[in-house]
Amino acid sequence: MGRKERRRDVRVAFKTTVSLHFKDGEYAHCETKDLSLKGIFIPGIGDRDPGEKCHITVLLSGVSSELKIRMKGEVVRKTDEGIGVYFNEIDVDSFFHLKNIVYYNVDDPDQIAALFLERVPEGSYVDD
Repeated sequence: MGRKERRRDVRVAFKTTVSLHFKDGEYAHCETKDLSLKGIFIPGIGDRDPGEKCHITVLLSGVSSELKIRMKGEVVRKTDEGIGVYFNEIDVDSFFHLKNIVYYNVDDPDQIAALFLERVPEGSYVDD
């Protein structure tokens, strides 16, 4: 019998480039596996432990520009495949970009519309 899924947030398969900045090291140009409004999974990182805090930059490249989504997070899961990072701080602009990524990549956008309203962050932490 399989392990019961406890997460309630909708995750979408989404591959893009992400950089993680820990106080004692950096992982640049990693590829994501999936993400949700609350977190992201990054394969290939095996030397970080749950509880470690980091800054996350998700890079979205378009035809003529590049967009960066920034947030603070914490490693909450470590597997043989990689790490899961929970977003514990995100500014409003980054949240809305993240919301759009999830919304346009999920099979049924109506199932997550209510979650968007629950998750709108207050304030901002990112300095340009």
